[in-house]
Amino acid sequence: MWRRDGRLLPAGVAATLAALVVVFYYPVGSVLASAVHAGGRLTLAPLVSVVGDPFYHDLFAFTAYQALLSTVASVVVGLPGAYLISRFEFPGRQFLRSVTILPFVLPSIMVAVGFLAMFGRTGLLNDVLAVVGLGPVELTFTLELIVLAHAFYNAPLVTRLVTAAWESVDPARVETARTLGASPVRAFRDVTLPQLLPALLTASVLTFIFTFMSFPIVLALGGLDLATVEVWLFARVQNLDLTEAATLGAIETALSLGLIYVYLRFEATQLRAGGESRGRARTPLFAGWRSLVDPRRLALFAYAGAALVLFVGPLVSLVVESVTTPDGAFTLRYYEFLLAQQSSTAVGTTRPFPAVRNSLLFGAGALVLALPMGVVVSVVATRDSRGSRLAEALLTAPLAVSGIVLGLGMLRSLVFGTTLFGYRLTVTGPVAIVAAHAVAAYPFVSRNVTPALGSIDDRLVDAARALGADRSTALVDIELPLVVPALVAGAAFAFAISIGEFDSTVLLAEGVDSATMPVALERYTGNRSLGPNLGPATAMGTVLLAVTTVSFVLIDRVGGRWQ
Repeated sequence: MWRRDGRLLPAGVAATLAALVVVFYYPVGSVLASAVHAGGRLTLAPLVSVVGDPFYHDLFAFTAYQALLSTVASVVVGLPGAYLISRFEFPGRQFLRSVTILPFVLPSIMVAVGFLAMFGRTGLLNDVLAVVGLGPVELTFTLELIVLAHAFYNAPLVTRLVTAAWESVDPARVETARTLGASPVRAFRDVTLPQLLPALLTASVLTFIFTFMSFPIVLALGGLDLATVEVWLFARVQNLDLTEAATLGAIETALSLGLIYVYLRFEATQLRAGGESRGRARTPLFAGWRSLVDPRRLALFAYAGAALVLFVGPLVSLVVESVTTPDGAFTLRYYEFLLAQQSSTAVGTTRPFPAVRNSLLFGAGALVLALPMGVVVSVVATRDSRGSRLAEALLTAPLAVSGIVLGLGMLRSLVFGTTLFGYRLTVTGPVAIVAAHAVAAYPFVSRNVTPALGSIDDRLVDAARALGADRSTALVDIELPLVVPALVAGAAFAFAISIGEFDSTVLLAEGVDSATMPVALERYTGNRSLGPNLGPATAMGTVLLAVTTVSFVLIDRVGGRWQ
């Protein structure tokens, strides 16, 4: 819709780029420059020091290894879900498809505490095993638990992308193959599978990128014993070894940017190659009692049970552990602890209510910034002009840069201050946090809006104009109604991403005044004043879960459906 407006788009791109230069490219650039600049001169010494150290060889290898395992686990868990949703009809199918996106917007530090509440030594799993005389099972600080938590986040992404591809498989091609004598297995291998592979590869690449840069999950479930690049980088910042941290961040960012460039090229190819299909009819999942003994359906029922434990278990454990003692008795003392923290006058106390207020205010601020930025990126992405792919890559770069690297860059450049024209400029506290949240959130706005913009038929607008509608009328009556649902979805994502953002916030939150709910939750995780379990952390996590859920639902209800 902006294609015919020759000034609005360049102005929007210029404003977005200007904002990104200040709050993203300059901070991240300062991190990258640290790898080749030290003592006021250009040098490769910091880079050579890290690249030549066998410790870092093992660190990067382990980070890639756990990302690979997490990707495989996510595909293994997500593919049966895609098969179930795309090929079978059952009550709640559409709802199930909609909620596959929810784990992706849940605060990662909260999910990590949920996994500890379920799989920890005093967790719900061992409580259940004790009832039947088994256990205890110790899974904390193991690679298996990290991979499982990553699958919690990314398997729904696999399910969502592959479901869309599976539903668009042309049934005529499958029927033709069967008519020519192909068995069901061969028809799937030769016809269906090639049409699923692009979506599967897209989901796999995205999952690998996300898990390669995963921070709160590994920090909470693995600590320094299973440190990845992100966790070690955070540890270097805490030890004030900023040069080494910046060099690590530079190498990680270079790798991530390469992967995201490959992903964008691949995605653009798929968009151009995409076409319409009437799709195959779904089979009823429940078709009489005989269907209940069908091996294929039995396998799906078993999968549904395991998926229910994986995706619902940690959240239920979080809530249950917040109101039970290690002996299983009901208690509200963990919530009373939060109230006591609120009324405490001790210096350095993280209070829960200001953390809730900060999260909501920062989320609103990030939403105001992220929404127009995301729309501009979407407009650029849907243009098929020279340089649009490069512009999209530049504007989408934050997707490939971790929050820890961004937080470190903002710490070095904006929080510590930059001298410009003889003036010392600093950006600290809430302003810095809101800027970081907006940078993290706007790519998710564009991911929602881009498909909606790309699907608008220009002939609709042309017809309205030919019938006498002016530019504003065509915009309000034709184009906006088609894009608003995607904008609402992007807004919900942006707000939820801000509410749960932990990586950069934990570096930028100064003291206790600008702490958010995820930061407060992380600080309560180490509190064992009320016993060996995670009582205060699970209580704060439950509050965070409630605020995130209510916020997401409110945005959806006010603005419309997100799908």
